[in-house]
Amino acid sequence: MHMVKIVLDQDLLLAVDQAARQRKLSRSALVREALRAHLGKLEIQALEEQERAGYLRIPEDLAEAKMWEAVAAWPEE
Repeated sequence: MHMVKIVLDQDLLLAVDQAARQRKLSRSALVREALRAHLGKLEIQALEEQERAGYLRIPEDLAEAKMWEAVAAWPEE
């Protein structure tokens, strides 16, 4: 692991420390966890944007969608 210096305002630092105590984590562990979660969200957003762009380039064929809908197996609830 590498050591990184970051600057936080007082309110954010207090919130981080409080959350770390509640979760029984170190400050560093909490920040790593938060960064991983945020990076995961960014990755999902990028994939969603790629999908959106694909549908804009090649719009969905409603006739084909209707055909698949007719044979789709929906889970029983």
